[in-house]
Amino acid sequence: MPLAIAISVSHIAAAIALLNGFMTTMGQGKVAAAAVEAVARQPEAVGPIRMMMFVGCGFAETAGVYGFVISFILIFMNPLIGRHYEALIEAGLIVSEVASTILPFVG
Repeated sequence: MPLAIAISVSHIAAAIALLNGFMTTMGQGKVAAAAVEAVARQPEAVGPIRMMMFVGCGFAETAGVYGFVISFILIFMNPLIGRHYEALIEAGLIVSEVASTILPFVG
């Protein structure tokens, strides 16, 4: 039972980490909207505004990528589960072909 709880909690945490990508998209939209508004107010400052917009979007995108990497680790290389994949195969919860690709990466 504790293994099932660890798996379910890690999947919920992975879903929350993937929400980071949605929030990143919303933030990048706000940055782009503010940049367009700033260029409309001051067309001669388009160069610095564009540069700051790309820097802000780059920082936001790295946060989205970190969320994706964390969710990928929680789903496929979960440190909470460890070497319990053999027990999951015996219980029939994981197909052995899938487990053969996962087992070499599990610490």
